[in-house]
Amino acid sequence: MNPIKQIAKPPQIGSPVLAGILFAILWLAAGALLLSLLLHFGNMKENSLPAFSMGVHGLSSLAGGFVSGRRSGKRGWYYGGMLGVLYGLLILIIGFLAADAHLSWHSGLLLAIAFLAGAFGGMIGVNTKK
Repeated sequence: MNPIKQIAKPPQIGSPVLAGILFAILWLAAGALLLSLLLHFGNMKENSLPAFSMGVHGLSSLAGGFVSGRRSGKRGWYYGGMLGVLYGLLILIIGFLAADAHLSWHSGLLLAIAFLAGAFGGMIGVNTKK
């Protein structure tokens, strides 16, 4: 009989924070799509959009922190919090470059939400590691 051929695994991302950032961006894209669909087809008003967008950023950071904590296997709050800060800074830089958004108290709130959600997600991710 012929031996079973081993299938090569796809390469994994080495850095837990980089993997978390990629997953957070995927969750951000899904959340932005959902918000735009609710805004267009639902009866959601534009003045409630900033609160919902902060929620999407928090969920994205939570998911990214979960992935980075799970991949690291230790110090989940550290890796998740670092992911949250990097995610928040990335969002602020993109907002500044694309829409000429200035720094305000919303920027600080975004960084705080991203840090706390990422750290919490990292703690959950470490504790789900087998």
